[in-house]
Amino acid sequence: MTHATHLEKKGIIHWMARWIFTTNHKDIGTLYLCLSGLMFFIAGLMAMMIRAQLLKPGMHLFNPNFYNELVTLHGLIMIFGAIMPGFVGLANWMIPLMIGAPDMALPRLNNLSFWLLPFAFTLMLSTLFMAGGGPNFGWSMYAPLSTTFAPPSTDFVIISIHMMGLSSILGGINIIATILNLRAPGMTLMKMPLFVWTWLITAFLLIIAMPVLAGAVTMMLFDRHFGTSFFNAGGGGDPVLYQHIFWFFGHPEVYIMILPGFGIISEVIPTFSRKKLFGYTSMVLAVGAIAFLSYIVWAHHMFTTGMGSGAQLFFMYTTMLIAVPTGIKVFNWVATMFRGALTFETPMLFAISFVILFSIGGFSGLMLAIIPADYQYHETYFVVAHFHYVLVTGALFTIMAGIYYWLPKWTGHYYNETLGQWHFWLTVIAVNVTFFPMHFLGLAGMPRRVSDYALQFADFNFIASIGAFVLGAAQIIFLVNIILTIRGGKKAPSKVWDGAMGLEWTVESPAPYHTFATAPVLD
Repeated sequence: MTHATHLEKKGIIHWMARWIFTTNHKDIGTLYLCLSGLMFFIAGLMAMMIRAQLLKPGMHLFNPNFYNELVTLHGLIMIFGAIMPGFVGLANWMIPLMIGAPDMALPRLNNLSFWLLPFAFTLMLSTLFMAGGGPNFGWSMYAPLSTTFAPPSTDFVIISIHMMGLSSILGGINIIATILNLRAPGMTLMKMPLFVWTWLITAFLLIIAMPVLAGAVTMMLFDRHFGTSFFNAGGGGDPVLYQHIFWFFGHPEVYIMILPGFGIISEVIPTFSRKKLFGYTSMVLAVGAIAFLSYIVWAHHMFTTGMGSGAQLFFMYTTMLIAVPTGIKVFNWVATMFRGALTFETPMLFAISFVILFSIGGFSGLMLAIIPADYQYHETYFVVAHFHYVLVTGALFTIMAGIYYWLPKWTGHYYNETLGQWHFWLTVIAVNVTFFPMHFLGLAGMPRRVSDYALQFADFNFIASIGAFVLGAAQIIFLVNIILTIRGGKKAPSKVWDGAMGLEWTVESPAPYHTFATAPVLD
């Protein structure tokens, strides 16, 4: 081995060790975002395969069992592999900077909480190649489909979920410890940026919700291998018990994927409106109210399981009540933009589209909250349309807005605005073309999770599939833009949105300003 080769090998080892053993919050944030991007494209490819199967009736590209495996893993990977690590990556990058902390409170724990995830998702994806096939029971893993009739690979999915849950709990502990203990002098709780507030509340949701999921999948494992009958009616158990446990986790999980996005939007809109956020205190209280209510509405997913009318009415009313704090937040965002000096760079476009499209998802959620209506909509494509309008626009759009917003600060270079605009317009058009027709499919009675369908559903399915292909292709522009920004581009000053793009960086919360943004608010 030559001396040059030896030095090169030593350099590669040093580079790998730097990323494997790093405890720097920025490095770990970058690792989370890279993993999130990889999982996003894998789960997105599964979604395009699903829509290819549904392009026309009778396509039969895959057998129904493999189709169900795609549906299951698409949901699990998008939720646990793309959305949650994406938000945690943004939290790792930005929370210490926003509160003036030198790093996360528990740096080694931060490293461990990340490195659990690549192994978890490798294990989950490997189930597709196991004898008997992968998990085929949907992301919600209802018993007895997941206990009595599931393939052997289900056990590996359960272990994978345990690893992901442990990662989330450790990450939540770290975020709480950082925010409560490492704020700069003078930064009281009510002076924190909204993004920090939303993550503080989200971290508590994580710590409470993830052990519930762990309990549910552990009971599944016991039913499968140790002779218990938690969910087996033949042994004195109840399959509906699984639904109660799962949705007691599942509904707060929806808000775990939404609340950090609310924080990002509360950063972006004031900057590009050149105004402070309207109603800071009410926004903080609204986030707290949403988090509290998220724990008492879980059974609105279960109106058709035969619960008593009193319980149904309770869950209907509390579900509708969530619209109040959510409406406060939407009102405050609109009020922030009102009479502001708006400009429409890519982060602002994603923020505005989020406000509009997330509201559409909220309206369809109110429809699903009405018990007699839910009897008609339940397990149809109307539900698929609802939660994709909530999660694609509420989670993915906000992550994209945050990446475009903070990327110049991270890299020292501005992204390509032309590519950003192309990415936005193709994405927002494709999202509506893909998911809006699903409302009509559901109202017409098309059930979800079917690999073939009757002829009367053909036209709307064709439109939705074309939209999905465009949506998938548009994300390549996003990836290219990020790579080009990292490699170089127009230099960004320390006050990122001041100067080069004619914007003034402002803050949404009272002084002190962010540690990297000291520009005064424009009158």
